[in-house]
This record gives sequence, structure tokens and C-alpha cells, in this order.
Amino acid sequence: MASDHPKLLLMRITLVLGSVGLLAGVASAAGNFYQDVDITWGDGRGKILNGGQLLTLSMDRSSGSGFQSRSEYLYGRFDMQLKLVPGDSAGTVTTFYLSSQGSQHDEIDFEFLGNASGEPYTVHTNVYSQGKGGREQQFRVWFDPTKDFHTYSVVWNPSHIVFYVDGVPIRDFRNMASAAVPFPTSQPMRVYASVWDAEEWATQGGRVKTDWSKAPFVATYRGFAAAGCTAGGAAACAKSNGAWMFQELDAAGQEQLRKAQATYMIYDYCTDKYRFPQGPPPECSAAK
Repeated sequence: MASDHPKLLLMRITLVLGSVGLLAGVASAAGNFYQDVDITWGDGRGKILNGGQLLTLSMDRSSGSGFQSRSEYLYGRFDMQLKLVPGDSAGTVTTFYLSSQGSQHDEIDFEFLGNASGEPYTVHTNVYSQGKGGREQQFRVWFDPTKDFHTYSVVWNPSHIVFYVDGVPIRDFRNMASAAVPFPTSQPMRVYASVWDAEEWATQGGRVKTDWSKAPFVATYRGFAAAGCTAGGAAACAKSNGAWMFQELDAAGQEQLRKAQATYMIYDYCTDKYRFPQGPPPECSAAK
């Protein structure tokens, strides 16, 4: 769904995995927003604070705001600490995602769908490859994401895309090329983040609209950490020796994933019989 957004959004970032090999073309960044990102839209609604340690994005009736990383990456680990819009945030979407450009773009999404006061946020994840998305999984989290900072992470390598919340894996999208499932392997991506108005669909399918008397709606980012390959081509990045290049879930991680999905997942495209009356996409059965 992020591909329907203003394509100027960013950010992913804060748990660093072990040591990262610093071959040519491997970059490790541990966050100063002045150095790492550009605020790309919002007419001053995005602000870098505290000497580059904090970044706020705000939205009012006129506009939202967003930023993007200065570097592009082909594989890596991306962590972000994020405090979501508090109070009545119905209709708003806060994002942290990776994306390439063009009609055949790749994209890895964390989106946070706002809510009326007292109702839980929805954590929306999606994976696009070669311009095709529709691989949504949604979760409720086990904490109030507006009270404190929490870490949202993506590990992307040739075999897996793993989504983490506070170090707990909630999703593992595997490379199923053997089943003819497209997987992002060749297009460098930037990190994006934004706060924008999606009242037509974000909260209860658009039934709850944005209350503009509560504006401005402000989300706060910190702790951006990116460790990944910044070389110019897939062949060079395939030689990267960063820990993220080989990371996959061990038995304990797979059990964490199973429990998180059993407890917190509220939507899985693989079980949506309305969308897929002839059976789920091939990666759903292949991943079991």
C-alpha cells in the first residue's frame, strides 16, 4: 500500500546485529539525522532536533511530511526507534519502509495505521517485488506504541526478509524463487518515513475519519541504524560479509515467530479466501 502514498517516505533502524564486515561497498550508519537523511516534503513539518538525534514528522489538514535516506542499499539491516502519534490518530498513517523507484519497484513496508483514542494501532506489513504487492500481514502489538520508543527492524538478504518489533520476529518472507515467487534481489532501495492522511482506508476501512481538531499529528523517530551494502550492483553486494547477509531465524527465533503470529496477527493474506478463492499464492504453501 505504501506505493499508493506520496513516494517520499523513510526509515528503518536500531538493533545492530553483531559485527558488520566493512568490505568495499558495505556501509554502517548509527544515526545522526543531519548526516543520514533528507527531509523531502512537508514544507517545514519535518524537523531534526537535539543535534540530529531526534526527528519529528507532523501532519495537518494541509500536508503531511516525510524523509528519505541519503544512501541506497542492496541488502542490509535497518532499525528505527519510533514513537507513534498519540491520542486520536484515526485516519493517519505513520511509515518506515524501504523502496526502489519505478513501475517495477521493490518495497518492504512497516506502516502504522492510526486509531481513535483507546483503540489499538494496527501494524501493517507488506512486501513488493517487481511492482507487485498484495502480501499484507497485520498485527496488534503488546504495548502502547505512543507512550515510549520501540524498535522496528527489517533484515533483508538474498534468502529472507524478516520483520522485528523490539527484537521479536513477527514475519519471515522467504525467497521462494523455486516456486516462481518474485523476491527483491537486484534493485537498491532507500529508507523512507512519513506521516500522511489516509482517512479513506486507514482506520476501520475508512469508517473512522481524521479529526482535524486534533492536528497537528506528530510522530517521533530516533536511533536510525542502517548496516547494508551500498555498492553499485548485485554482484558486488552478493560478496558482502555483514552479519545481516546470512541471518535467518534459528529454532528459538522460529518459535518466537510462531507465538507472535498466533497471538498478535490479525490479518494474513495467505488465509484470505475472499481475495484468493482458488487458493492462496504459491509462497503461502511453500513457506509452511
